[in-house]
Amino acid sequence: MATRVAQVRGTLEPAYDVRIVSPRRRVLASGDVRIDVGPLRPSDVLVVPGFEVGPAVDVDCVLARLGPEIAAIRAFAAGGGAVVSLCIGAFLLAEAGVLHGRSATTSWLYADQLACRYPEVEVRADQLVVTDQGVTTTAAFSAMYDFALTLIRRHSGESIARATARIALVDDARTSQAPYVDQAILPAAGSTFADDVKRWLDQHLNAAYDLEQLAGQLHVSSRTLLRRFGETTGTTPLEYLQAARIRRAGRLLETTGQTVARIAGEVGYKDPASFSRLFRRHTGKAPGEYRSQFRRSPADSG
Repeated sequence: MATRVAQVRGTLEPAYDVRIVSPRRRVLASGDVRIDVGPLRPSDVLVVPGFEVGPAVDVDCVLARLGPEIAAIRAFAAGGGAVVSLCIGAFLLAEAGVLHGRSATTSWLYADQLACRYPEVEVRADQLVVTDQGVTTTAAFSAMYDFALTLIRRHSGESIARATARIALVDDARTSQAPYVDQAILPAAGSTFADDVKRWLDQHLNAAYDLEQLAGQLHVSSRTLLRRFGETTGTTPLEYLQAARIRRAGRLLETTGQTVARIAGEVGYKDPASFSRLFRRHTGKAPGEYRSQFRRSPADSG
């Protein structure tokens, strides 16, 4: 689309040449759909798709079967090429060592698993697209469009990217996947120390944050609390609490007609203006904008 838009506008930019390549001669996608592929070849950007997952899928077994793909990714990156992953393709990049010491994202549903499996990767679970030192990772399925628009914007300019987004009916202003997180389908909390901290914070969502009190509830010093929680989650209890409050506020905006001020109070913020700023920082949207986009009818909110 971007190539055609550029041609119509008389731009002399070279066309985007997209090829599907693989170290294998035969590739099956989800649903046993056969994909025609060509051999690996020099290119400017290598885009790595995700793989099928589910409750019964063992990630270790999948990665073990994808050894040739992982080796190809490693070799391409070592040659200085730009590498991009879509959704949980980030696991392939991490397994290839490409994400070591870099920031990355993936689908919010698998972000914790990526962070636990590869502690050398800084997982930014709220982001749709993260680029760090020539390596780009994206969130779930539709985030491939956010990446494509980013690529078009970088190489063809803002006007071509905006026109392409309008033709494709794609939102070209998304910055965060936080508004789409559904706590109901996240993996259940376990019984680690960090899980205990999260559980206590979730149960006292609207209480004033008091680190000393929290540490006392967990029978550790505040310093130990911060260290142990940080080692497991890569964040602080306060940052977790803020994110949990925003998730709760988002659900109230989706399912109730309460005012923003009242919702702010319910999740522990006395100043609606401060709450609104924090909400925008986490979700990329003001509370009113969020409500307009995600408001559910009473029949949907159960």
